Amino acid sequence: MSLLRYDDRVAVITGAGRGLGRTYALLLAERGAKVIVNDPGGQMSGEGADIGPAEDVVREIRAAGGEAVACTASVATPEGGRTIIESALDHYGRIDILVHNAGNVRYGTLKDLSQEDFDAVLDVHLRGAFHVVRPAFPRMCAAGYGRVVLTSSIGGLYGSQGVVNYGMAKAGMIGLNNVVAIEGAAEGVKSNIIVPGAVTRMAEGIDISAYPPMGPDLVAPVAGWLAHECCSVSGEMLVSIAGRVARAFVGESRGVYQPEWTIEDVARQKDGIFDSADPLIFGMDGHVDHIRYSFERAAQGR
Repeated sequence: MSLLRYDDRVAVITGAGRGLGRTYALLLAERGAKVIVNDPGGQMSGEGADIGPAEDVVREIRAAGGEAVACTASVATPEGGRTIIESALDHYGRIDILVHNAGNVRYGTLKDLSQEDFDAVLDVHLRGAFHVVRPAFPRMCAAGYGRVVLTSSIGGLYGSQGVVNYGMAKAGMIGLNNVVAIEGAAEGVKSNIIVPGAVTRMAEGIDISAYPPMGPDLVAPVAGWLAHECCSVSGEMLVSIAGRVARAFVGESRGVYQPEWTIEDVARQKDGIFDSADPLIFGMDGHVDHIRYSFERAAQGR
């Protein structure tokens, strides 16, 4: 296979000043993309600002012969999201690729998490995704081409203690991804999710002594493929952790049909309801296919 490149493509990468985002930016720029390196340079909590990280990445890209521009607006507000996308339009006249990687962390259990810490995380992860997708999507549709890569987490798929804000934000990304994929299908716009696992500054305070190699460089090629014009899927989720790449998906058991139900019936049929040996995976047309399958079961009476 020939080298997959991004010549003449313009990529916006949020949270690109450090960690995964920095690695994505360097990889795409190395392969010919013009990159908007977006990062306000805040702390992991999202507080503070520092233009240094974004500008450092831009200097690194330019030193290697690539093209890049720094943008330090925050995804946390609609105005910030528009500014980020307008930076691509102002400097390069287009946007082909949007990778929403920006994130922050504020810990707290359901018993003690403050409203402020809840909102601060959703503002960056989930609302932040909408804030950049909303202005980018119409531009991509008008051009007949676009690649959107959103970021979820195993914390969003499976949950984790002490980060309900993070888990909710990352789970919400699945709904946004599905809608972008559906609405973009006829417009040449594809959207997918990366579920990354890598040792970055978000791992501070965690004992990683027993971890296998899992740097951002193992994740970046997966995000890179999702961002490339040859990407053949949309509405999907790819997991990348410690060298393992896999598809994550929403599935259903075949279920049990009865024309009438009581509470006791549900209790008796529990094993059949939960039997996931032969799961249904509906995919991007899942809304319609789910209803069709359920209606067919009812019509067949089984």
